[in-house]
Parts: sequence; structure tokens; C-alpha cells
Amino acid sequence: MSVITAESRPESDVVRPSRGKARFWEREAPLAYLFMIPGLVILLLFMAYPFFLGIYLSLTDKMVGFADFNFVGFENFQILLRDQIFHRTVANTLIYSFVTVPFKLFLGLGLALVLNQTFHFSRFIRAGLLLPFIIPTAISSLAWLMLFDSVLSPISWVLKSWGLIQTNINFLGDRWNAIGSVCVANIWRGLPFFAISILAGLQAVSPELHEAAALDGANAFQRFRAVTLPTIRNILLITTLFSIIFTFSDFQLIYVLTKGGPASSTHIFGTYAY
Repeated sequence: MSVITAESRPESDVVRPSRGKARFWEREAPLAYLFMIPGLVILLLFMAYPFFLGIYLSLTDKMVGFADFNFVGFENFQILLRDQIFHRTVANTLIYSFVTVPFKLFLGLGLALVLNQTFHFSRFIRAGLLLPFIIPTAISSLAWLMLFDSVLSPISWVLKSWGLIQTNINFLGDRWNAIGSVCVANIWRGLPFFAISILAGLQAVSPELHEAAALDGANAFQRFRAVTLPTIRNILLITTLFSIIFTFSDFQLIYVLTKGGPASSTHIFGTYAY
């Protein structure tokens, strides 16, 4: 009995895929778009649909819990433009975002450079750095609420014991004190995100590049500027972008600390919309 193999079978009897089908499965671009379809469907369902629905509802007088509503056009936007609290909210959001993010960036970069060195218990310190980011925002905000208490604040107590102030600081009862207080709390919470992200980028910098630069006579600052900074530039940009988005959409920290007060002077977009 003879066994017929693909090599001995006549060429006309061998089943071959059509040239068009082979070309389709061999090309990377069609496959890439095919694999992107599930992600695109998820984005359309959970991001695009709510986004455009929100735009549509902003043009109506729809109220929560009521089924009937009417189309009012840009009337809601005209009301906002005449609303002084909304004007203050826009200013607060810009201050809250573009004051805290640079602090988080530079402090996180410095902390990442320190943690990138080898020293005793460095791994435990890196793990502990994540604690402010892991703790739920509402819980950590309650701790800051006690620190900023107008009567029992340990910050005021220490400063009075040192003779730097005479009376307790009204952290959350004055507009600018309250804005400064929530900015400090936001910097504390967002700092680990920058430090860990930048530290991951520093770990990818090849030591050979630093050795070559040192042999050429470059000092530590020159090596940082010419070797380290170009390598982690994209990480810095992406981390900063994400931080701006997170800060713009913040809600819990402001709501727990001030609820937008005093006298609606610390509202940001999230709390004022709520």
C-alpha cells in the first residue's frame, strides 16, 4: 500500500488558499484594524455614547428623576456665563490644576532620582511610597481634614509652640487658605504617581550611557541633562498629561475638605456640577 503525501500528490490536487485570502491574512494593517474592533466598541459604548449624550442633555432642561424635558438650546450655557460662582469655579479649577501639577512633577522627579539609588531598605521605602496613592481618597482626605481643623490642628499647635504664630490658622475658613490647603493635600496624594512612574523610566536608562558620558568628562548634572532627561522625556509628558486629567476631574478631596466652601469659594468643576 502506497501512502500519498503532499509532496507526491499532484499539484492540482493540493488545496491552497486563494491568493486574495493569503494576502489579507499576511498583511499587518488589516489584522491590526481587526483586533482594534473590540476596543473600539468598548470606547463607543462607555465613552463616546455618554459624552455625546451629555452634550445633548446640556441643550435640554432635563432634571434628575424627571422623565419629561424640553429642548432649550444654549440657555443653560447662557445661565452659566452669567453665574459668578461658575466664573470662580473656572478660576479655582485652573489654579488647582496648574499649580499642583508642576509641584508634583518636580518633587516626583527629585524623589525618583533619590529612590533610583541603591541604599539600605530601598525596596521597602519604594513600596511605602505607594501608600498615599493606594489609600482611598475619602479616607486620606479625612486625615487632612483633622490636620486643617481650625481649633485642634496640630500644624497650628506646632507653629504656636515655636512662636511663629499667635492664633490658630483658619485653614478652611478663608478662600485662599482653603485653596492652598486643598492644593497641598492634592500634591501629597499625587506625588507617588509621578515618583513611581518616573522611577520606572529611570530603571530603563542604561548605566553604560552614564559611564560613557562620565568618561567624556560630564558631571552629574550634565549626565542628567544629556542622558537621563532625553530618555525619560516621553514618560514625563505622559505622566503630566494624566495628572492634569485626574486633577481636572477631582471630586472627593475637595468635597470632603471644603464641600466647595466657604461660601462656594473653592468649587471646582466636579463639586460644582454635583
